[in-house]
Amino acid sequence: MKAITKKTIAKIDPDFVSGEIVLIDKAFRKSSFDCVYKVRKAVDVKKVGHAGTLDPNATGLVVVCTGRMTKEISKIQDLEKSYTGIITLGKTTPSYDGESKFDSENGIEKVNEKEIFKIRELFLGNISQIPPMFSAIKQNGQPLYKMARKGKVVKREERSVSVSKFEITKIDLPDIYFEIDCSKGTYIRVIANDFGRHLGCGAYLKQLRRTRIGDFCVEDALTLDEFKEFAKNYVLAPQLN
Repeated sequence: MKAITKKTIAKIDPDFVSGEIVLIDKAFRKSSFDCVYKVRKAVDVKKVGHAGTLDPNATGLVVVCTGRMTKEISKIQDLEKSYTGIITLGKTTPSYDGESKFDSENGIEKVNEKEIFKIRELFLGNISQIPPMFSAIKQNGQPLYKMARKGKVVKREERSVSVSKFEITKIDLPDIYFEIDCSKGTYIRVIANDFGRHLGCGAYLKQLRRTRIGDFCVEDALTLDEFKEFAKNYVLAPQLN
């Protein structure tokens, strides 16, 4: 599937109504819906959607589809994804990342590199995860994160996901740097939390960046500002003639 990227913007004559795929490099503290909203506003097309949510605290690749290309969203969502990030040991949060306040703190004096690499093996292949309360999954029509913000915890069903690669690229305790390739529906926050649980000291996801969805790579993605500047030439041009 062809997409609007840094490499193609000089060569492409887009038709956002008929449908385009746009690669966006989402900024920190922005939601995936922010990407959809700003692309929709920039190109003045009602039918716009994204192919996979990325948490506000994460950065990186969000694939946005316009017009008839929104029919491809489910296919793109099913593609393997890649992430880089940092797991920080010794602290936990209810959201499993930095979105919520620390709710526990433990020493990491007994943690060593050998144990870290041993635990890593537990997360390779087909694994089961319990989705976090701080997620968009709905129960009885209500997103779990809304319940979580009210302090509620409800039972969630385990889900099977697949991790084809989990590399520890650097250890600088309490931080563990990693690269992961995984299937649709994998919560990297849950991997971080479970990693700390297996080590006995707790952990949370300090940093996350999505680098790939299928053959789409974040290196080719545009920032929202870059895309808006590019879109001006095509949305405003008819009004000037």
